[in-house]
Amino acid sequence: MKKLLVPTDFSDTSKNAALFAAQMAADIQNVKIILIHVSDKITGGSDGSPLTEDDDDRRVILTQALSQLKDELLAVAKVTIEFVTEKGSSLVETLTRYVRHQGIDIVIMGITGATRLEQILMGSNTLDMAKEGVCPVLIIPPDAKYRKIKNVVLASDFKEVDTTIPVAPLKATLDLFKPALHIVNVDSEHYVQLTDEFKVEKAKLELMLKDYSPEFYFIRQYDFFDAISQFVDDRNIDLIVIVPKDRSFVSGLFKTSHTKKLAYHSHIPIVAIHE
Repeated sequence: MKKLLVPTDFSDTSKNAALFAAQMAADIQNVKIILIHVSDKITGGSDGSPLTEDDDDRRVILTQALSQLKDELLAVAKVTIEFVTEKGSSLVETLTRYVRHQGIDIVIMGITGATRLEQILMGSNTLDMAKEGVCPVLIIPPDAKYRKIKNVVLASDFKEVDTTIPVAPLKATLDLFKPALHIVNVDSEHYVQLTDEFKVEKAKLELMLKDYSPEFYFIRQYDFFDAISQFVDDRNIDLIVIVPKDRSFVSGLFKTSHTKKLAYHSHIPIVAIHE
C-alpha cells in the first residue's frame, strides 16, 4: 500500500492540501493518507502563552483536531486515513525522519503567500522539504482544486538524462496516476532540426520511459517559466514534474516574479523529484 504523508497545522492552506490529497487518493487504488502534525508545544493567544503544560492534555487536543480533520476528509472522499502527532522543533527535520522510518512514498504539502514577505514567513517549510529530496514532494498551490490527473508534463534540460533523471521515484509517481506523459525542453537555441546531442538524450529518455509512451516537445524560447506556463494552458496539464539539480531551483520556481506563472496563483500542483 502506498503511503501519502500530509502535514497539517490546521491552517486553510494545509487543509486545502489535505482535501486535495484525499480526493486524489480516492482516484488511486491501494493507498492511505497519513495526516501528521508536528509541534513542540501548543500555544494560544497573541502572546504565545501555552494553553497547557501537560503533555497528555496537548495530545488530547491535537488528537481531537486531527480526528475532526479526518472526518471532514472522509465526508468528501472514502479513503483510508490515519493520523499521528510528532514532537519536534523543526518541521522539516521531523518530517524527513518520519519519511525515512515509515517508508513514505510521497509528501503532500500546501504553500501559501502571494507576496515575497509571506513566502519567506510561511512558504519556507514546503520549499525546504522539497529541497531535502528524501522523497517526492507534491506542492499544492493555495487555490488548487483537485481534478483527475490525466496529463503530466516533465520539464527536462536533456543533459545526461541517464544519470540525472531519478527513474525509480519518477516511475513510482507516474504509476499512481497512469497519465499521458509530455516531456518538454525549453531552449532559446532550438531550431527546426534538433542537434545530435538532443537526439541522443531524447533516445535515452524514450527507452527509459517507454512504458509511458511519452510525447516530446522542444520549445524555442528564452524564458523557461513563460514557456512551461503556456504549455500547461495549451495542453490542459494537471501536474508539473520537476527534477531540481540544485537547492536554488525549487525556490526559484516560487519567486514573486513567477507568481502568476507556476506557483502561488496557479491551480496546477508541482511535484519535485530529486536525483
